[in-house]
Amino acid sequence: MTRTLFETPSAYRPSDAEMAAPVPPVRAVLFDFSNTLFQMIDLETWLRRVGSATGRLARLDEPGAVAGISEQLRAAFRLPSVVSLQEGRDLSSAQHRRAMWGWWEQVDFLRGAEEAAYRELTAPDAWVPYLDTELVLRALHQHGLRVGIVSDFAWDLRTHLAHHGLDALVDTCVISYEQGREKPDPQLFLKACADLGADPRATLMVGDNPVRDGGAAACGVRTYILPAEHRTGERGLMDVQRLVI
Repeated sequence: MTRTLFETPSAYRPSDAEMAAPVPPVRAVLFDFSNTLFQMIDLETWLRRVGSATGRLARLDEPGAVAGISEQLRAAFRLPSVVSLQEGRDLSSAQHRRAMWGWWEQVDFLRGAEEAAYRELTAPDAWVPYLDTELVLRALHQHGLRVGIVSDFAWDLRTHLAHHGLDALVDTCVISYEQGREKPDPQLFLKACADLGADPRATLMVGDNPVRDGGAAACGVRTYILPAEHRTGERGLMDVQRLVI
């Protein structure tokens, strides 16, 4: 096997013949879920759902209420005790719940309403696809490309796919809480490729986090990173379609 002075750490070892041959065309595409294919409903909508479920809705109509809660949420998320809870939170549902409880109990509006808040966080319609998500997934499906999701998520995101009628366009979901691993662990990407029957070198990973999603490159998976923007229109997924079709 050919060696180089500056070797890149990787979880795969292509042969010399593979390294000399043309890069194989993409036959499968993996996507991150949150902020790549789907995003959570906006903060005020979520707060109003929590308020309605707990009899606190009137508080949100007070001047500056939503902005004040938003600021409290941001400040609380920086507290050392809250920060420590976030580490590994997507490894299990129990860890994620502890992380959210520890955060929300620091916020006046959410204190005592944590159960309702979590229920509204995980509701099937609490996560919505971007405007270009279905268009791109359908185009990939129609052109015979296999599609998977690799996501750090603490509950079954398939409920959100099904709610929006997109589950038939995704061939596999590899989710951190089911695997006990978080990205950039290469085993998550390799499992998705195996599920799809896809050669990692003929696979593209699409996400918004260069560290977590970019970890796919260590498996030989080409990686496309979207800007980490809070998009209200199309996500920019049409570029992915142009890359592989």
